[in-house]
Amino acid sequence: MTERIVVVGFGPVAARLVDELLPAVRGGLAHLTVIGEEAEAAYNRVLVADLGVGRTTASALALSDAAALIDGGVDVRLGVRVRRVDRARQQLILSDGTSPGYDRLVFATGSRPVIPNLTGLNPDPAAPVLPPGVTALRDLRDASVLQAAVAGGKRVVVLGGGVLGLETALAAAEEGATVTVVHNGPHPLGRNIDRGGGAVLAASLRNCGVRVAGNARSTGVEHNGPDGGFSALLLDDGSAIDGDLLVLSCGVRPRTELAEGCGLSTGAGILVDHKLRAHHEPHIFAIGDCAEVRCPDPECLQCRTARGPAGLVGPGWRQAEWLAGYLTLLASGAPDAEALLPLPAELPAVVVLKARGMNMAVAGDNDAEPWDEEALTAGAVNGRARLQIAQWADPEHGRYVKMTTRAGVLEGLVAVGMPRTAAELVQLFERGAELPADRSLLLRLDGPDQAASAGATDPERTVCRCAGVSGIRIAAAVTDGCGTVAEVSGATRAGTGCGGCHDDIKGIIEKHFQGAVA
Repeated sequence: MTERIVVVGFGPVAARLVDELLPAVRGGLAHLTVIGEEAEAAYNRVLVADLGVGRTTASALALSDAAALIDGGVDVRLGVRVRRVDRARQQLILSDGTSPGYDRLVFATGSRPVIPNLTGLNPDPAAPVLPPGVTALRDLRDASVLQAAVAGGKRVVVLGGGVLGLETALAAAEEGATVTVVHNGPHPLGRNIDRGGGAVLAASLRNCGVRVAGNARSTGVEHNGPDGGFSALLLDDGSAIDGDLLVLSCGVRPRTELAEGCGLSTGAGILVDHKLRAHHEPHIFAIGDCAEVRCPDPECLQCRTARGPAGLVGPGWRQAEWLAGYLTLLASGAPDAEALLPLPAELPAVVVLKARGMNMAVAGDNDAEPWDEEALTAGAVNGRARLQIAQWADPEHGRYVKMTTRAGVLEGLVAVGMPRTAAELVQLFERGAELPADRSLLLRLDGPDQAASAGATDPERTVCRCAGVSGIRIAAAVTDGCGTVAEVSGATRAGTGCGGCHDDIKGIIEKHFQGAVA
C-alpha cells in the first residue's frame, strides 16, 4: 500500500526532504503532500538580505519548482495554512477546508523572527503587527522593503548584533545606505565571540562604513516618518537613533504551536529522538529549525548537553536527507528499517562572516583568556589536559586570532581579518586535528610570502559546509562544464545555503580556466 507522507512547511529544509523523497513517489511507495503558508515555493531565506540590496534575484533564490513537483506526482499546496492536527484520525484540518490524511507527518515549520517588546510594536508571536518602515527581513516582501530603502540611499537601523543582522548591515552599507547597528552588550556577536575579537570586529564594521551603537537598550520606536512610518529607535538613556527603515534582527523562535496544539512534547523546539520521531508518537517527525533533538532517555549523554535547534540550514538539510532514507525504508516495509543507524550528532557550528574588506570565523568555546587560571584548569581532571590559549592581535589593521586548545586540539577559535588562517583553523577544528606546536605557523598563512600560494589549500576540504560539498566535487563540476557559481550550485548544491562559500567557488572556477588558458 502506498504510504501517505505529509510535510507541513515549505522552506529550504522541507524542499530538501521533498527532493530526496521523489524517487519513492515515482516508484509508487509514497504519496507526498507538501503544505506551505506562503504563495511561493521554497526559496533560500538565508539570502533574503542579498535580494534586499539588489545582489541577487528572487528566481536565483528559488529552491523548488512547484509546477515540476506537481508534474512529478507531488501534491503541492501553496498559500494554505494548517489550522489543526487531528492525531486520533491522522489528518490535518487546512484553511482551504480540506482534511488530508497521513500515515507519516513531518513538521518542517521552521522558525519565526523574535519581535522585541518595544513601545510602538506588537510583539505577539502569532500575529505581530509591524508599522510602516519596520521589517524583520524574513520573506520576499520584506526584501522589497529593504531594496527600496537601499536604492534610495536611506538611513537603515539594524537592531541586533547577530550574524544575519551584521550581514544585512554590511551589504546595505556596501550598496550605498547609511547603516547603524544597535546591539546590547559591549560588542556584536556577544554570544559567539570573545571580548578581544568582538572589539576588533566592531572596529572592522566601522571601517566598512557601518556605524555601531553598543551597550544600547532599546525601549521604543518613533513613527514620525512619511505616512506614519518609522523615524527613530528610542534608547533607555533618553537618546534616539534616527532612521528611515528599522530592520529587526533579534533572533528567531521555533514554530511549535501546531505541535503543541495536538499535544506533542516541546522544549525550545518540537522534541524528537535520534531518529527525528516526536516523543511517544511514531507517526510524526520534525526537522530543521522547529526540531529539538533530545531523546526521552534520561541516561543519554549526548542529549544531556544538547542545546536545542541548531538554527542553521546545514544541519536541517542533513536531517532531511537522513529522514528521507528512513521514510523510504518504512514505506517499502523493509524489515531492517528500525536497524537503520540514527542520525549522527552535529559537530559544533562554525560562524562565518564575509564581506568586502572583512572576514571572520568563530567556533567553539573561546571565552577563556590566556591568564585566566580558573577557566584554563576547569575540567582538567582524571588526566585530562588543561586548556591552552594562543592569542595574537593587531587592532590597528583589524586583525585578531585566538586559538583555544586542549592537548593540541582546537576547542574554540576566533579569526578576524585573517582569511587564510581562518580557513585553516576551521578545517583543523572540524577534523579534530592537532595544531602545529608552533602556532605562529598558522599566522604566517596571511603573510605576504603566502599570497602566491593562496589557492594551494587542501582540495579535499569542505568548501560548502551547509551542503557538505568538497573542493574536489566542485572542481569536478567545473571540469564537466560548469562555469558560474549558479551552474556549480545546480550540479552540486554548493552555495545554496548561507552563500559564504561563493567566493571560494569563484576561486575554483577561475583557477580552472586560468590553467586552461595557460
